[in-house]
Amino acid sequence: MRILIVEDDRKLCAVLKRGLEENSYAVDCVYNGKDAEYYAETDSYDLIVLDIMIPQKDGLAVCKDLRIKKINTPILMLTAKDTVEDRVRGLDTGADDYLVKPFAFSELMARVRALLRRDGSSKSTMLSVGELVLDTKTREVRWKDDLIDLTTKEYTILEYLMRHPNAVVTRTMIETHAWDYDLDSISNLVDVYIRRIRQKIDPEQGKKIIQTVRGAGYRMKSQ
Repeated sequence: MRILIVEDDRKLCAVLKRGLEENSYAVDCVYNGKDAEYYAETDSYDLIVLDIMIPQKDGLAVCKDLRIKKINTPILMLTAKDTVEDRVRGLDTGADDYLVKPFAFSELMARVRALLRRDGSSKSTMLSVGELVLDTKTREVRWKDDLIDLTTKEYTILEYLMRHPNAVVTRTMIETHAWDYDLDSISNLVDVYIRRIRQKIDPEQGKKIIQTVRGAGYRMKSQ
C-alpha cells in the first residue's frame, strides 16, 4: 500500500517515512501544499497523511481542493491544534480522520490501518483468500497452519492482491502501490516477486491462488 506524507518538518517526515516503510508501506514525502496537490493528482495513493500547517498552501486548502477535484483518497489530517473548532474545520473540508501532535506512532499506525480498511468489505484486520490468511496488524501470513516468512516487499504485494480478490491487477498497478516515487522501473520486477511469493505460499497451491492473466497481470483467486 502506498502512502503520501505531507509534512514540512523534514525530520518528522523522515521518521514517519522510516516507520511506515518498516511496516511494509511504500512512502513518498513532500513538504508543501503545492507539491502535495501535484503528487495526489498525478499518482495513485491509498492514503494521504496531511499536516495542516504547511507552506505555499495549507493542508485545509489542499484537502478541500482535492475533494473538489473528486480525488477521494483517504486523508489523515495532522495538526498541533487541539480545539473542537479546528477538528471540525479539518473534517468539514473532507478529511477522514484527525490526529493531534504530538502523537504516539502506534496510534498513527492504528489510524492508518483503520482508514485503509474503511473502503473494504471487511472491517477486520484479517484478510483471507481460501486458506491463506494475512493479519494487517501483526503482518503475519499463514497458509493453513503454517507461518509464511515474507520480505517487506513480498508482504506489500501480497496484501495488495488480497485486498482485490478475483480482480485483475496489472503489473503497473502493483508497481504503483508497492514502490515509492523513486522506483527505477525494471520490466520483470513484479514477476520476480510474484514467483517468490508463490514459492513461499506453496509451490503448487500458490500458482492456483495467484493466477497469471496473460497480457494483463495477476488475479488472486478466492474460489
